[in-house]
Amino acid sequence: MTNVLLIGAGNMGFAMLRTWVGISGFGLSVVEMHEAFRERAQAIGADAYADLSDLPAGYRADVIVLATKPQTIAEVAVRSADHLREGGLVISVAAGITIDTIGRSIGRDAAIIRAMPNTPAAIAEGMIVCCASLHATQADRNRATTLLSVVGRVAFVEDEDLMDAVTAISGSGPAYVFYFLETFSAAARSLGLSDDLAMTLAKQTVFGAAKMALDPDADPADLRVQVTSPNGTTAAALSVLMDVRHGLAPLLQNATEAARRRSRELGLPSS
Repeated sequence: MTNVLLIGAGNMGFAMLRTWVGISGFGLSVVEMHEAFRERAQAIGADAYADLSDLPAGYRADVIVLATKPQTIAEVAVRSADHLREGGLVISVAAGITIDTIGRSIGRDAAIIRAMPNTPAAIAEGMIVCCASLHATQADRNRATTLLSVVGRVAFVEDEDLMDAVTAISGSGPAYVFYFLETFSAAARSLGLSDDLAMTLAKQTVFGAAKMALDPDADPADLRVQVTSPNGTTAAALSVLMDVRHGLAPLLQNATEAARRRSRELGLPSS
């Protein structure tokens, strides 16, 4: 039996937890201070506690998953260190918090995997990018992949500096898509379509296009060209979206750079 201790059962923590309950061979314990979140964790079969001090005497976890807010990760890691068995694994899903920060808080050369999931993990369609510490073995990577792949696709980067870029793209990216849907449907309404039809067209168009692009052999640029007839309606719209100064590309560049910068700020020690 592999004992997994999840600290923090908010949106992301619970999204992972409710998929883990279906994996045989895992014992699941949760520490969550909010009663409502704790109760829903209990309702799906996890042992839930309000505080680390409430864990059974002598409890040791094979894997500790840190899923609290970034501002509290250091404190939580320090307090959870005694509950990690020798040779255990720590997985952090807190944005911006470095492996070094977690390692200093744990107080030993623990195996640590820093992971950046995104909200589609709630429907098992997430993108989870990981970076492993020097002390993490291939077995640790495999264990993390087993836990995380049930909520989406898992990838690893070897350079931790890239995790801020990952946060800016896949971590924050769903919000960009949701906002695009808001503005896309608003544009449809401005052209005279009803609210319901505008949103239906926006959602299904984005879903269908994304599904086509997910084909391993598909190149989005090629797909775009296939849809774009010379001097047609699509070309007229793309002339605006692809404007080198005011189009979508520079806008997304500025937006993702702002997100990456904020991710770095979150990882800096508090003054």
